[in-house]
Amino acid sequence: MPLMVSISGIRGVIGESLTPKAVVRYAGAFGEYCRERHSSGASVILGRDGRSTGSFVAPLVRGALIAKGVHVREIGICPTPTVQLAVERGGADGGIVVTASHNPMQWNGLKFMSSTGMFLDAEENRELWRIAEHAGDYAAWESLGRVTTEEVWLERHIDAVLGLDLINIGEIRGRHFRIVLDCVNAAGGMIVPPLLERLGCEVIPLNCDVSGVFAHTPEPIPENLTGLASMVRAEKADLGIAVDPDVDRLVLITEKGEPYGEEYTIASAVEFILGRRDAQRSGPPAKVVVNLSTTRAVDDIARAHGAEVFRTPVGEINVAKRMKETGAVIGGEGSGGVILPDVHLGRDAIVGIGLLLQLLSDSGTTLSGLKAGLPSYQIAKGKIDLGSVSPDEILARIGALHGRDGKINTDDGLKIDFEDHWVHLRKSNTEPILRIIAEAHTMESATAVVAAFRGEIQTLAGRR
Repeated sequence: MPLMVSISGIRGVIGESLTPKAVVRYAGAFGEYCRERHSSGASVILGRDGRSTGSFVAPLVRGALIAKGVHVREIGICPTPTVQLAVERGGADGGIVVTASHNPMQWNGLKFMSSTGMFLDAEENRELWRIAEHAGDYAAWESLGRVTTEEVWLERHIDAVLGLDLINIGEIRGRHFRIVLDCVNAAGGMIVPPLLERLGCEVIPLNCDVSGVFAHTPEPIPENLTGLASMVRAEKADLGIAVDPDVDRLVLITEKGEPYGEEYTIASAVEFILGRRDAQRSGPPAKVVVNLSTTRAVDDIARAHGAEVFRTPVGEINVAKRMKETGAVIGGEGSGGVILPDVHLGRDAIVGIGLLLQLLSDSGTTLSGLKAGLPSYQIAKGKIDLGSVSPDEILARIGALHGRDGKINTDDGLKIDFEDHWVHLRKSNTEPILRIIAEAHTMESATAVVAAFRGEIQTLAGRR
């Protein structure tokens, strides 16, 4: 498996592509990148998602940064959004998180942030990769970086969310929510339980020991959350909460033990924020930013509130930059990622939990009741490994075949919007595959669209 180098940072399989040499190479390059922009006194926030291999990867990152003359501010096991918050509010010159996000145990990687707390964009990444191609100079002994430990950022992250004017702690505490929590034994176990306890929730922990040994495949999708769903039913809980290892994705299970739908995390957050804005009745139409693969439910909700939706290529930085440009009040991605600029411009499950519990408190209903009031869509996903076949050639040929059938968008792979459904075909930022994502009003229809386009791709690639 080759090292994946993309706008999402680097990630690879430990012992194969993510070797100590690769870690030092890219961490050192980032140190040089920061030093060139912020002088020899540059500082970098360093955190990790808790997976077991981070215990040796993080020291390699620390050493590479020190050798480049960069000061390292370690904040330990924590969510990726906590590092983003610490960079932005702590005046750091950059940030690195040792994480492979939702990838399985054998993977790890590095995510890089600029001084804004946002991930490096395409141009910034190209500069980082250019630096990584050359060994570069290391600092003399008297100019080496130093290391400090900062233990305040988990608490500050919780405070930033609970301090929002949108959040009424007393109202949420009054609901006495009973919640089953699955943190996949990673960084979520450090922050979600104390957040929920401050909100007066009864927490039933599941995989919250922060051992870094994942209890199940870590991507928070329904097939990986059957244990959580069963426990919600067994415990007669109000809801289940699941986060991925670096806590930027929030996925919910209803009181019936059924998936709420990862797409409906952002849809519900949009409904909550726009509804609160309507109550204020002030200002120009609100703006919402989501990526091209996010549910049409966001468009329906925005339309009902007179808001405008902007769509970007997949990738958090693409959404965050567009939010900053447009002054959007809410945004995110359909994988369960909520971005609220009032806290910071990054996907944040802690923010999502606060908004969703407040929305539940305001509505006075159950989670299943909440979803029943939202536009109804179903998303199906698939993937295909093309091997040596050029994905760009395949996408161009499919676009030509369907150009008259629907609206074509080539900002990120190929998206085709049909009247009652859409399909998005794109190269993954995190795996060597072509993703197939489709949405329709029923799962049967969405699954059929995925199957049809997989068949077309296989035929064009000569795989049949």
